[in-house]
Amino acid sequence: MPFSSHRGQRIHYTVEGAGPLVVLQHGLLLDGASWKQSGLVDALSDRFCVACIDSLGHGLSDKPSDPGHYGQEQRAGDIVAVIDDLGYDHVHLIGYSMGAWISVGVAKYHLRRLSSLILGGWDPIGGLPPGPRGPLSFDKFMMFAMVAAPALVNGVTPESEPGLRACFAAFDELQGSGVALRMHDFPVMMWCGREDGLHDTVQAFAAAETLPFLSSSGDHMAAVLQPDAVTLKRIRGFVDAAAASGRHRGSD
Repeated sequence: MPFSSHRGQRIHYTVEGAGPLVVLQHGLLLDGASWKQSGLVDALSDRFCVACIDSLGHGLSDKPSDPGHYGQEQRAGDIVAVIDDLGYDHVHLIGYSMGAWISVGVAKYHLRRLSSLILGGWDPIGGLPPGPRGPLSFDKFMMFAMVAAPALVNGVTPESEPGLRACFAAFDELQGSGVALRMHDFPVMMWCGREDGLHDTVQAFAAAETLPFLSSSGDHMAAVLQPDAVTLKRIRGFVDAAAASGRHRGSD
């Protein structure tokens, strides 16, 4: 069972396949196994080495309660620690929701490690959308999640809850995201479900930055947990094209 170590914390990940490295980073309340269940691992692992990371505070990774462990730069470093652990120089990175926020951190702090980037279910400029009655708090988020995905909320334990709160609070770290994504010299694609409240905002960001945009079926959760065949094909096609471009072949 592989773990990498970064800043004294153990980060769990799984690996399938061989070839250029693709790292999948999940959203809040999920874990690395959700990518396998969605079919994305199987859609990629015939040609790529696919690593699914349990983000800090989730899955089998450590769950510290100290909020200081959950900043964007440190979380981006967790991904880089896995890349290093696997012996790669560069990565095709796919992040969804919280995972997209962490992935933007990789673009901000470890830009040279990226060969391509897909950001799903996340507004790089505005971050979390407001709730119907103002800014979205962790408690309100958990109430919404209980309706949309009760099994995920029921999986929260007294051990994991402080870390999840710290994860949520750190989402306010948005400074420099737009600049980082404008500095890239590798392929970037934005992705959002058509029934996700962020869809139009993310689509507008992609258009303004002349980035490809994947408009998939489903709401925020269904888009990543139940992607349709077209979505899986588009993601695979994007990563195939990025790998074929020859940028950052290195140990890939």
